[in-house]
Amino acid sequence: MKAVVIIPARYASTRLPCKLILPEIKSVTGRYIIEHVYQNVKQARQIHKVIVATDNHLIYDIVKGFGGDVEMTSVSHTSGTDRIAEVAGRLDADVIVNVQGDEPEMNAAMVDQVIEAMSEDQDAVMATLAHEIKNAAELTNPNVVKVVLDNYGYALYFSRSPIPYIRDSKDPINEPGIRFLRHLGIYAYKKDFLLQYTKLPSSPLEQAEKLEQLRALSNGYKIKVAITEHTSRGIDTREDLMAFLERYKHD
Repeated sequence: MKAVVIIPARYASTRLPCKLILPEIKSVTGRYIIEHVYQNVKQARQIHKVIVATDNHLIYDIVKGFGGDVEMTSVSHTSGTDRIAEVAGRLDADVIVNVQGDEPEMNAAMVDQVIEAMSEDQDAVMATLAHEIKNAAELTNPNVVKVVLDNYGYALYFSRSPIPYIRDSKDPINEPGIRFLRHLGIYAYKKDFLLQYTKLPSSPLEQAEKLEQLRALSNGYKIKVAITEHTSRGIDTREDLMAFLERYKHD
């Protein structure tokens, strides 16, 4: 299948404005956040191309400046999924991979793995990745999205709360036989489904958790989840930013 990675890149951010092109990141790492993401995922073996989708001319110029492919989109989109769907509608592709623009530790192996999860399962219209949680602080952190799976590797539910809830345990992270999973910010969609998905009504669960993927589950669609040994952390706050810089310095 012909796969294209699209990276939605929004300039405005309520918690960390213009984070994708912060000069302080480039001064330490040599690249902007959006450039880290682009160059990392471009190394994937199973993709045709990588495109940044943005409504901001400054981001557009910066991506062009480091040699990336970038397309302008409407300023009226309310989500990154809507933004990538606009670009996807103009592409000759079978699979669209959505990589968040604020995930500088996302790597090529993760892109290849989510494409493989999609291509190997004819019943799934979308796929994503998860990584095992081994830290109690992550389990209770609402900024860490958790997912539980059925016996066939499909998502049952995504939540900011610890799931599953271990009723009779005071130390759930060490509960025998239970694996807690952190959802990672990458999706693969069949192109036709992506274009349909953006037209589906938002669900009450999606609004409550502020998790867009719950729209697919609420409407009866399956999401295949592959477990990966890799992990990636999005940069939403200044604390996230400083933590990324510390990890970068010590890698």
